[in-house]
Amino acid sequence: MPHVIVKMYPGTSEEQKEKIAQEITSIIMNHTEKPEAAVSIEITEVAEEVWMDQVYNKEIKPNMEKLYKKPGY
Repeated sequence: MPHVIVKMYPGTSEEQKEKIAQEITSIIMNHTEKPEAAVSIEITEVAEEVWMDQVYNKEIKPNMEKLYKKPGY
């Protein structure tokens, strides 16, 4: 605990994904006082042409009231 899932368009390098995961882990550790071993990060690439159907319509839109950061599209 906690487990974070990041979904994004393809094109981010593995090095960039590692840095993103490291920074998210640091932020979670700083704000929850959980150890690094308690944090897990998943990064999943979703093609732009299926984003609206697979991510926005199924995960974002139905859960808008739960989002702490809402998209602007």
